[in-house]
Amino acid sequence: MRADIRTPSSTKGTGSTVGSTEELGGVAGAGRLGFAGGHVVQEFGYGDDVDFDLRSGVEELIGGELVDEDYDDVTDGVILWWRDGDGDLTDALVDVRASLDDGGLIWLLTRKPGRSGHVDHGDIEEAATTAGLHATSTLSIAADWSATRLGTRNRNR
Repeated sequence: MRADIRTPSSTKGTGSTVGSTEELGGVAGAGRLGFAGGHVVQEFGYGDDVDFDLRSGVEELIGGELVDEDYDDVTDGVILWWRDGDGDLTDALVDVRASLDDGGLIWLLTRKPGRSGHVDHGDIEEAATTAGLHATSTLSIAADWSATRLGTRNRNR
C-alpha cells in the first residue's frame, strides 16, 4: 500500500468500485466513507484485525480520534467492524442506530470473501432489514475489508 496517496481518482463519480489495491485504505479509502472534519464517529467491533490505515485515515479526515463503544452522546457516524461469529448482527445494528444523530452514516465493515470471518451479503441484507435499515452501497475499502453503507428505510415505501 502506498502511503503517499491522498486523493484517488475513484472518489470522483459514483465510487462503487475501487480500481486498484493502491487506492484502498488510509485517507484515500476513508475519504470514500463521507465523513468530514468535526464529525464524531463511533467505532464498534474494534479488534487486532481491523485495517489500521483506514482507521487512521478516518481520524485524519475528522480531525480527531474515533470514539469507542462506551461513548454516550449522539454521533455523526458509525463504523461497525463485523466478522462471522461476532454474535447477532441484527442486535448490533439496532444498538448502533441508537447512537446516531438524524442522517448519520452507518458503515458495516466485513471481511471480504475468502477471508476468515467473511459474512455473506444475504446475511447482511436480512439483518439490516430486520433492524429497519437497508444496504445502499458496498465498497472494497481495504485489502481485507468491504464496507456496506446502511441507511434507514423510508416509511413511505
